[in-house]
Amino acid sequence: MAQFSKILRKTDTKKRLSVPIRFLRSLPSFKLGSHAVTFEATDEKGEAWPFQCSIRKTGQYPKPVLTRGWVAFVKSKNLQVGDKVRFIKLKNRATAAISYKVRAEKAIKISGATFGYAQI
Repeated sequence: MAQFSKILRKTDTKKRLSVPIRFLRSLPSFKLGSHAVTFEATDEKGEAWPFQCSIRKTGQYPKPVLTRGWVAFVKSKNLQVGDKVRFIKLKNRATAAISYKVRAEKAIKISGATFGYAQI
């Protein structure tokens, strides 16, 4: 099982989500010459969310980001700066099928300080 989580910053909530480069190995393969791949992740309610992960066309560092579908997810979950998102890749042992989960977590704040996160 591969996963990553990230505390959201302003750009993550308004435009795109920066993805750790190590998570690229967990995504479906990019077609030869392509700089984007589409995958679907299911939220805690079972709703499917299509996302597109893009990388730079040139350069040494690919700088992966989630673009298409990401802002709609943020708006649907009412995510804000300081909240957290988690992506999980699962493999069914019986069928070898790959699936992805996405989890949104709201920051629990007391007097402006974050004390933890609650899944929404």
